[in-house]
Amino acid sequence: MNAAELTAALIGLDSRNPSLVPGAPGEHQVASFLADLLESWGFRVERQHVVADRFNVVARGGASSHGAKSLMLNGHLDVVGTEAMSHPPFTPDIADGKMYGRGSADMKSGIAAMCVAAREAVQLGIDGEIVIALVIDEEYESLGTRALIAAGVRADAAVIAEPTRLALCPAHRGFVWARLDVHGRAAHGSRYDLGVDAITHAALILAELDRLQGTALQRHTHPLLGRGSLHASLISGGSGLSTYPDLCTVEIERRTLPGETERTFVDELTAAIAVVREGHPDLDADVSITTSQLASDVSSDAPIMMEMLGAVRQERLATTVEGLSAWTDAALLNAAGIPAVCFGPGDIGLAHSATEYVPLTEIEAATRVFTRVAHSWCNTRS
Repeated sequence: MNAAELTAALIGLDSRNPSLVPGAPGEHQVASFLADLLESWGFRVERQHVVADRFNVVARGGASSHGAKSLMLNGHLDVVGTEAMSHPPFTPDIADGKMYGRGSADMKSGIAAMCVAAREAVQLGIDGEIVIALVIDEEYESLGTRALIAAGVRADAAVIAEPTRLALCPAHRGFVWARLDVHGRAAHGSRYDLGVDAITHAALILAELDRLQGTALQRHTHPLLGRGSLHASLISGGSGLSTYPDLCTVEIERRTLPGETERTFVDELTAAIAVVREGHPDLDADVSITTSQLASDVSSDAPIMMEMLGAVRQERLATTVEGLSAWTDAALLNAAGIPAVCFGPGDIGLAHSATEYVPLTEIEAATRVFTRVAHSWCNTRS
């Protein structure tokens, strides 16, 4: 079975994340299929229970000989919903050199390429160990990779086969989700002397954050990722046209650069509130963080980056080094001390979209690169 054939088989297995799509089947079927396949290829396979009927697949090839390097090839098994798709989501149709289907780009083609490459590298002979980590739930809370790390699964480096159009992506932004509760005082619309308008106060805070985005955030940049950003995502408040609103709630997303944390955003929100309060002493606002994920950053001259660059050049691919726009499990692996970069077939711009496909040539090229990297890396002494 080659990587394109395996991609087609994986697309045909519905692995929609049940946390995103109520009633969806989850990753069980695709995880079981891959666990059995990798066992048949000679890998040592562990089914790592995470939650309910959902499990990671950890497959090991080669040997953990003293001093030889290990490499993790990581990919997520879950896909998002299929509403309004322009083609059958679980039928791997091929047209004009492209394979269509939900997960074709994000990221069943990447999983197929890395699994076939691991098989090829082991057959060529390696002194070190390849760890194939196929994880659940990346699209929601990354429960799979969190469980992987908590269980002590480690390697000297990792490649995540996210869709990058075969670009090398050693960095991506993080994010922080914050809730801003602005409290007012309800009163009849005619009683300006009694009412405090929570919605207007929230708007003033948002205007101050917009000013921040046009000043300080513009000045702090990353060579691959540009600047951080923020936007108001959700807003609610008020009870009637003739009533001063006593509460306005705004949920805000801040996309962060390496080195920025949820504390960074809390400080920015607190500073914006303080500025508005100078002109409106009756402003009453609370900030709470609901979710946050760190950014990821691997040095361009890190050993795994040099290994990947060498393999790409040997394959004569016209690739680039870029920052990835979306968040990935690379941040969790890096935080655990495993340098992780993203590289894979498909375009992240097609992920979650109505029309999702992957070029067959990219599946083939990614498989060749993964094979070179796994064979070379796992035959190198640390």
